[in-house]
Amino acid sequence: MRWTWPFNGRASDNGHKEKNGSHANGARPDFLCIGAHKGGTTWLYQQLDSHPAFWMPPFKELHYFDQLASVQRASSPRCRDERDLRFLESIKNLSAKPYMDLEHYARLFEPKGSLLSGDISPNYSTLTNEVIRQVAGYFPTLKVIFLARDPVERVWSHLSMEVRYRQIEPFDVTNIDEVNRNLVRRGLLLRSYPSAVVARWKRHVHPDRFRIYFFDDLQGNPTELRRSILRFLDADPDQPGSRVMADNNGWAGMEKLPLTDEVRSHLARFFKKELKTCAARLGGPARDWPARYGFSLLLFLWDLLDDLDLFSWLDWIG
Repeated sequence: MRWTWPFNGRASDNGHKEKNGSHANGARPDFLCIGAHKGGTTWLYQQLDSHPAFWMPPFKELHYFDQLASVQRASSPRCRDERDLRFLESIKNLSAKPYMDLEHYARLFEPKGSLLSGDISPNYSTLTNEVIRQVAGYFPTLKVIFLARDPVERVWSHLSMEVRYRQIEPFDVTNIDEVNRNLVRRGLLLRSYPSAVVARWKRHVHPDRFRIYFFDDLQGNPTELRRSILRFLDADPDQPGSRVMADNNGWAGMEKLPLTDEVRSHLARFFKKELKTCAARLGGPARDWPARYGFSLLLFLWDLLDDLDLFSWLDWIG
């Protein structure tokens, strides 16, 4: 089942809406981070929220384009000042509307003033082409960030999170059938194919405004990853005032489910085609993903060209 949203693109305020989807006061998001789940999005929110060039919303995930902000939140949102109060009241009013209203979504970001701001919601990795088209068309200057992670590692981290927070029932992690039962859920699969996510968004977002970053770099060199992202967002990576160190590793603190060699090999075979596709299409650290599981780097391009069923799969989930 796919979500479809009635679209309200009307201008208000006597038509004083600029062609880039913002109003005269500049109210609009400067960027979206569309995931991936378990790819470092919490780390990114903390880095931007602590940088003096940004005003970030008082909670990380707005979930507007996938759930119209109608989300039950586990913890209370930040409420530092009047700007936070304005935002919280605005999103409450916006979530009461049963349709996607991009004009009033843009106004959520009025509290940022002259600062940068954006929406970090990993569920946006699951949006359909139609929703992406509407969002990108309404905000043509919007920058988009995707944090990619090895599909095998990502899915196991995701399952570990779901068990920890009782989003799914605990299961026998050594039993291949039980692993498969949880693996093939549509909601999990939609989040597990980074090449398909990137392909959908690249259809509608200009290449200069779309960037792929990698969880591998967060693990290996978080300081340089932070600098690269800040430069892409037109913020000074050397500007003082940060309250959170780039190598703050709270994102790595969650205990994972034990992963046996047998299950790891099974997951690698399950995602073999996607690992090859990511190596070819995403580049960067993704080029090394197939070799982690013993897949030949000499043959993967040939196999990729022959995998017509893979491209049918990408179209299906797009």
